[in-house]
Amino acid sequence: MSTNKTIEKILKLKKEKNAIILAHFYQIPEIQDIADFIGDSLNLAEKAKNAESDLILFCGVHFMGETAKILNPKKKVIIPDMDAGCSLADSCTEEDFKKFKEQNPDHIVISYINCSAKIKTLSDIICTSGNALQIVNSLPKEQKIIFAPDRNLGGYLNRITGRNMLLWDGTCEVHELLTAEYVLKQKLQNPDYLLIAHPECNDAVLQIADFVGSTSAMINFVKNHSQTKFLVATESGIVHQLKKDNPNKDFIVVTQDESCSCNDCRFMKLNTLDKVLTSLEQEKYEIILDDDLIEKAKTPIIKMLDLSKKLGIIK
Repeated sequence: MSTNKTIEKILKLKKEKNAIILAHFYQIPEIQDIADFIGDSLNLAEKAKNAESDLILFCGVHFMGETAKILNPKKKVIIPDMDAGCSLADSCTEEDFKKFKEQNPDHIVISYINCSAKIKTLSDIICTSGNALQIVNSLPKEQKIIFAPDRNLGGYLNRITGRNMLLWDGTCEVHELLTAEYVLKQKLQNPDYLLIAHPECNDAVLQIADFVGSTSAMINFVKNHSQTKFLVATESGIVHQLKKDNPNKDFIVVTQDESCSCNDCRFMKLNTLDKVLTSLEQEKYEIILDDDLIEKAKTPIIKMLDLSKKLGIIK
């Protein structure tokens, strides 16, 4: 079936089933273009919470589908591929994290949204890369904090806030594989390019970046900057939106080494138009969570959303 025919079928089914398609910026361009809303984790969580459709099709990875289900327990939430996991979320298991938390009973837990629903139940508040700094700063300096599961984002926050949060040792493989040596080499080869980086990158990369921010923050930075050339240190899917917003600007995705020309998340890229169509047709790959887990996981997510509104991060 041709791409146009597939898209036509998806849009027809979406209307018939009163479905909404949510997509992360790391999805392939074709999926981004058919989505009702594209965004980063904070924007998508807010959009999922307010969804009025009967069916939510989440084009991202598994924990994102879980978050949508937690915020909409009465709605059917489906994803295109049940194998679309997350290396960062997988690095933090419920059993191990529960022991870690029990060993530090005087700490509260801030968990990055890139974690499983079970880890969310063990958390006091959730954050995203778009609001992590403000959420951490909203707490008293003397408050002891466990930050999980991303040690790079947590380390970055420790450095710029002067805190000493206890960090879970997890990383995103896409960002962790970017080395400062090779990133610096690419920067030196392109001296007229600004380097923008996601805080999931390791600290050595962040130290040489011209701007560090969430996916949405990076997009807004480029849109509002007079510079026309950018090195991009994050998943390559972001470039589609960057080019749509800035057709006269140039972007080079920072790579892991000379053997590759992109920086793709193998899980995000499992989703395809054909899988989106099949998922909609059969309403398959449904996210199923028990009621008790939903209630426990929802509390720290709602805390995040309420605090983000209070701080003016989301409207």
